[in-house]
Amino acid sequence: MSDKINIQIQHEYGGKGKSRLEQYQDLILGTRSIWFLIKFELVILLFSRIPGALGIVLRKIFYPMIIGRVGRGVVFGMDVSLRHPLKIEIGNGSIIDDGVLLDAKGSDNTGIIIGENCYVGRGTIFSCKEGDIILKDYANISTYCNISSNSRIVIGEKSLLGPYVSLFATRHNFDDVDEAILDQGWTSEGIEIANDCWLGAKVTVLDGVNIGESAVIGAGAIVTASLPQRVVAVGSPARVVKVRE
Repeated sequence: MSDKINIQIQHEYGGKGKSRLEQYQDLILGTRSIWFLIKFELVILLFSRIPGALGIVLRKIFYPMIIGRVGRGVVFGMDVSLRHPLKIEIGNGSIIDDGVLLDAKGSDNTGIIIGENCYVGRGTIFSCKEGDIILKDYANISTYCNISSNSRIVIGEKSLLGPYVSLFATRHNFDDVDEAILDQGWTSEGIEIANDCWLGAKVTVLDGVNIGESAVIGAGAIVTASLPQRVVAVGSPARVVKVRE
């Protein structure tokens, strides 16, 4: 996938022919509906920062009004930020902790799909730029992870991502030295992490990588190529040091 239609904030916000309100709606809401704008602003203003059990109860009642689909028993922490919320789906029993950003931005993408009984840790960022992010049931994403998708990222059932893990399903083009890298667009092949994987703290996974079922990636590794199932890999770039028999 390539991009010459920049959806980066500075390009969109500086776009010609749009009012400030329309720019805000396109960047944040994904719809020009005035009724949805009013509803979104009221819900976020009134309920996003209420602490404690009262806040959890109120967000459980009111956040489903501004999100595409929310299952039973979903818990939202404080200061959860939403972008293009109508393209976000969250399954039964999942937990979205304090300070999470769920950004499903895009014109033709599906957005963010979080399965049942998933956990998304504090300060984690899910960022779609015309891409999709899919968490299957019981996926566990620790604190301050960065999941950025310009095409498709899939994280399998019961897979674990340690704190500060980064998944980047995008590559900026830079072949033309006479043009700014920012203006050369990008390519993206996607990332897939199979079921029952464990990525240790500060692992980075680059675009085009598939990680096989039940693989373990040691802390701090940089994964630049696909890995088979049931391996243990460490280092930069990650290399297989063991097979889990």
